[in-house]
Amino acid sequence: MNTCPFSNALDPETFAEGMPYQELKEIRAAGPILRMEDPITDIPYWLVTQRKELDFVSKNPKLFSSAENLAFPMEMDDDIKFMLQQQIINMDPPNHQKYRKIIRRAFTPAAVDSYEPAFRAHAERILDAVTNNGECEFVEDVAAELPLIAILDLLGVPADDREDFFHWTNTMIFADDPDMSTSREEGQIAAFEVITYANNLAEQHKINPKNDLVGALLDGAVAGEALSQEEFCWFFVLLLVGGNESTRTVTAQGMRLLMENPLQLQYLVDNPDKIAGATEEILRYSTAFITMRRTAMEDIELGGQLIKQGDKVILHYHSVNHDENIFGSDACEFDVTRPERMPDLYNQHRSFGIGQHFCIGSHLARLELRVMFEAIIPRLRNPRLKSKPKFVRSYFVNAMKEMQISFDTNGSAKLRADT
Repeated sequence: MNTCPFSNALDPETFAEGMPYQELKEIRAAGPILRMEDPITDIPYWLVTQRKELDFVSKNPKLFSSAENLAFPMEMDDDIKFMLQQQIINMDPPNHQKYRKIIRRAFTPAAVDSYEPAFRAHAERILDAVTNNGECEFVEDVAAELPLIAILDLLGVPADDREDFFHWTNTMIFADDPDMSTSREEGQIAAFEVITYANNLAEQHKINPKNDLVGALLDGAVAGEALSQEEFCWFFVLLLVGGNESTRTVTAQGMRLLMENPLQLQYLVDNPDKIAGATEEILRYSTAFITMRRTAMEDIELGGQLIKQGDKVILHYHSVNHDENIFGSDACEFDVTRPERMPDLYNQHRSFGIGQHFCIGSHLARLELRVMFEAIIPRLRNPRLKSKPKFVRSYFVNAMKEMQISFDTNGSAKLRADT
């Protein structure tokens, strides 16, 4: 049995100070699949640390199920599991493909690209609100704004209700963090608040149908089968969290990385045409979701290990996105020029997964990231951390609680010589 730098990748304390990159590097070196114990739940699991094995698990849902014990890495009560089985992320074929076809029509590249002018206007407004202050709390003031506005616009939620959704989303995301004044039970209550709201939207659509994402989901059908209203409500929750938190997290983490690497930030100030490529490196280096779960449906040998039927399998996307076999000896280094050396980087990282559960909103997320950083980089001049960022203690979402920053309010966009 190989020894590991930490004994449990599903312990929130492992991520209290952010992503443990060096420890993950040592774990990858120990093998592509490692057996780990979880004293918190008393349920052992296999940790998948390298890309070849993650791709195999992800592409073989008959062998590794998302539906059997859900795709979320945490353990849940049976009643919650029963309800969450109606979310597409927790489905296997053939149900998964049926519902994905309904949703996919609302996320075609052409449909998403049509949002770009509105997104750019939102981004400029977001930056207008902070640039003259010389400082801001970046997570809430900047990173959280566009993703929340974008997904709520798509879902037909009025601007007056956005504050409620910001609160509900945070409660759900932070429910497992012992430092936050919330709990898993409060997270479930917040989810039901969102479900109630979604149910009301569905009822309104019956009376006054609209040609928006809600309408696409409620009116869409495959082989004559449409989403039930209950299924729609659970999809609404998933779209809200997936479309909001993921892009917020990557925007905040990306800003942190650029401030910690000022020469790379300066490179993007001088070469704004490279920002789009740089967002792929940000996605690779600090992706939003850390882990997902699969359940082995039969005995199988993989990565030199015998995985038994019923075993819990954890896919670790951060480890995989730093796999030296794929990204080279400098895989653990953040480098915004990597896409210039690796033009297919967008196709090599697994920040959006792979296989049947490849993120259906990937094109939307990429557009939001590009728009935000193309607005941030020329306007927040000489940004620097005012204090140590605060990370969410989570082995599921790579979120940040707070990042206080300061920046110049006038002068050139060039970095000062004394930085």
